[in-house]
Amino acid sequence: MSLFLHWIEYVALTVEAVGVAVMVAGFVIATYRFARHPHFYDSRHAYLAYRHGIGRSILVGLDFLIAGDLVKTVIVVNTGEQVATLAAVVLIRAFLGFTLHVEVEGHWPWQTRQYSRRRDDDHHLPS
Repeated sequence: MSLFLHWIEYVALTVEAVGVAVMVAGFVIATYRFARHPHFYDSRHAYLAYRHGIGRSILVGLDFLIAGDLVKTVIVVNTGEQVATLAAVVLIRAFLGFTLHVEVEGHWPWQTRQYSRRRDDDHHLPS
């Protein structure tokens, strides 16, 4: 059983490392795209795309970090203190996800259909 727990700890650490790598890689890629944008200094679109890329990478990275913590807490260290810590981390992640969505998308999550319809209509306007 000890070998299994050691292996699970390694898996959890690997999943958490992937989460950190996703966040760092997303930041680097978004920064590269932002710096290479043709209208780097005078484009609101470039800035919004940059923020959107960073926000998405943070959200995906946090999902990996939560998964690693979940594996570690449920299988390896299932004490009440660890479960409470995991619950706090999940609540923080949910709050961050909600606020990042509002910040990046510019609307509440339940208004997605209304805003996607507007974006579709904007794409069909004559030039």
